[in-house]
Amino acid sequence: MKNLPRLLRYAMLVTDSADHVEQRLIAEIDELCPQLPHNAAWAAALGVDAGLVLAAELDHRAVTRNEPNLRSLADCVRLLCLPTPRERTYFEDHRRVGKALIQAFQTTSRHAEEELCCDLERFAFGWAALPACTDLLPRATSAQNAAFLGNRMAEHRVTAAAVAARRKVKAEEERRRKKEDDQKAAERSEQASDAAAEAVPEHHLVVARLSPEEMKNVKLKDIIGPLKSIINTALPLVEVPPLHEVRSTLIYEFPYAIDVIDFALADLVGRTTILLRPLLLVGDPGGGKSRFARRLGEILGLSVWREDASRADGATFGGTDRRWYSAEPCHPFLAVAQGKIANPLVLIDEIEKAATRTDYGRLWDCLLGFLEPETSARYPDPALQTNLDLSHVSFVATANSLDPLPSPIRDRFRVATFRKPAAEDRDSLLPAVIADLARERGLDESWVLPLDGAEHAAVARHWRGGSVRRLRRIVEAILRERDLRATRN
Repeated sequence: MKNLPRLLRYAMLVTDSADHVEQRLIAEIDELCPQLPHNAAWAAALGVDAGLVLAAELDHRAVTRNEPNLRSLADCVRLLCLPTPRERTYFEDHRRVGKALIQAFQTTSRHAEEELCCDLERFAFGWAALPACTDLLPRATSAQNAAFLGNRMAEHRVTAAAVAARRKVKAEEERRRKKEDDQKAAERSEQASDAAAEAVPEHHLVVARLSPEEMKNVKLKDIIGPLKSIINTALPLVEVPPLHEVRSTLIYEFPYAIDVIDFALADLVGRTTILLRPLLLVGDPGGGKSRFARRLGEILGLSVWREDASRADGATFGGTDRRWYSAEPCHPFLAVAQGKIANPLVLIDEIEKAATRTDYGRLWDCLLGFLEPETSARYPDPALQTNLDLSHVSFVATANSLDPLPSPIRDRFRVATFRKPAAEDRDSLLPAVIADLARERGLDESWVLPLDGAEHAAVARHWRGGSVRRLRRIVEAILRERDLRATRN
């Protein structure tokens, strides 16, 4: 405190409850005014009246001898001897000291340290507030009450500042900890992803990856529940079976569609796992397009997910956002979940009948993201809010006509014309139709005898080519009639 003005120095000594403060001041006065009787009188009594007489003498000498230091000594004497002002007693003396304190503080605060400024400010403004608070203060010296009152004036502000500082530090600490936790979680997730990628066996694929935090997400609880077994799990890719056996089976059931069979299976030549490029079967109703697409998937060993285009829209097929209570993943991912394989077959029946309104998104527009290898490998599912690898899902669609389809859809499908069988295909179709009807009845096909001459002639008379459905109904009627005429034991 050596650099402080004398008045502020004594104010700080009082605030710190230093010993022998008055004796220090008496020694300073004696040094500048040796053998001053007023000083000796105050030293003997340390009373208010003796102190004020000494202060008045020091003020007089400061003027007559032109010694400003004596004026500061006079203010210090008043600082130490004045009691708390009551009923405006000593009011002018208090006011003079308060003015000197504030002027000294304003000069000192420009270069003093922050902590010292706080202490000086409390005392200076506490002294200035003394006349207004006399009834609230104990009977003590003005200097003691000024320090007490200054502390009370700043108490709540100091407390609020301390609380704000603690909150700020706590918030910074929480942000730092959260950032560290996020970084650690990201590192763990990356390590887990790398480990999962390394652990994926041959001919397997992880379709959906979610972090442990996402798996615990409350919003995803109902969505993830039935899908847990296929998330972060390497699912098998069905391998290509012997193509000559697949071809023979399909030709047996669809002898009139050899060109389409060869066209579809050509995609699998030389491949290890099954992946068909998008295939669109176009032909008149009743030709067996939908059944052919289903049987193609079944004979290849794939699970088949059938989508009725007339009832589907982009919002349901492509998945709905998790903010809706009815949120669900995209249907190709549900096809993966249904078959528990990474390369199911999605059959879109009568694609030309898809709705053209855009209220919920057109199915045609939604399909574009699934039919391109680049986008299907990173499909952003809106319900799971993660990228799905659907690059091994095969899409087969059927249509009665190409005219309603937009050109972007036609460009992405390989189009194959699926003709109706003709009359000359009847004999090759009948064994497959009879076998299929036997399976529907739960019988082995060997228990159903081939059609005899009369039955064969009846079929030829009523079916001269065209719809396979009509042929099946005719054969079914003949077999039912045969059962009715059969001899019972």
